Amino acid sequence: MSLALLFPGQGSQFVGMARPLAAAFPVAARVLEEADDALGFSLSTLMAEGPEDELTATKNAQPAILVHSVAALRLVEDRLGPVAMTAGHSLGEFSAHVAAGTLSFTDALKAVRLRGELMFAAGQARPGTMAAVLGLDDDVLEDVCSRVEQGTCVPANFNSAGQIVISGDVAGVERGMELAREAGAKRVVQLNVSGAFHSPLMTPAAEELRAHLDVLEFRDPEVPVVSNVTARPVAAGGQARDLLVDQLTAPVRWAASVTTMVESGVDRFIEIGPGSVLCGLNRRNAKGLPCTSLGEPGDIDAFEGMGS
Repeated sequence: MSLALLFPGQGSQFVGMARPLAAAFPVAARVLEEADDALGFSLSTLMAEGPEDELTATKNAQPAILVHSVAALRLVEDRLGPVAMTAGHSLGEFSAHVAAGTLSFTDALKAVRLRGELMFAAGQARPGTMAAVLGLDDDVLEDVCSRVEQGTCVPANFNSAGQIVISGDVAGVERGMELAREAGAKRVVQLNVSGAFHSPLMTPAAEELRAHLDVLEFRDPEVPVVSNVTARPVAAGGQARDLLVDQLTAPVRWAASVTTMVESGVDRFIEIGPGSVLCGLNRRNAKGLPCTSLGEPGDIDAFEGMGS
């Protein structure tokens, strides 16, 4: 079997995350301790105890999800066998690069903490919003966004067939929501976010993130990482750096990324980190192919029992 690893993005955080892993496995506890030391505050306590609104803040949610993902990865990486590809949804692409050896855990952790701060600041400077649109084809929604005349409205996340997120300033997204309904969308839901992520409104954040990433060591990935921006494998460290910057203003081409992996021969997926959103999306993106979620002690124990 040809295996790909998937890593979740923002929205997968929850109060209590990683606590059972740290309690059950010393290796996971050490990852949380390393994170606290690197960031200079007790992220592990915030993950375990909340409050929820503070954990959900972009600057906290992003490192929290990366830490949970890496803690789970460390518990199973010796038993995974050959990995053909990795990918992560938005923020999760940093976790994928840690798994591929492109970035050190500490460098990635500090980068996503800064990424969250910059994204929030960009949202404060130019308020924006996002909305999930269900039931429209990609080309129809792209046409919808192109017909928004006042404000900014762009596709931000192509998650699966018929599940797309739009992003932009408030006026632009509200108009896009109206046009999406008129175009026959089954459901349109405005999201509770602090900014217009994956849109041109994130340009200031991207510029500042580039300055930070430019001083970090990016190695060539040991395993190809499929980029959100291009939906193609990344094989060079410099390219990985550029695409992680571009990702802030470009749409997440998640469905196409999974298609790339399947067309490359991947026939088994493991989602590593909190939740199982990506395995859920795979019911459409990779129909009929197994996807296992590894994020809790019971998952780890069952994985061990499989002899994998």
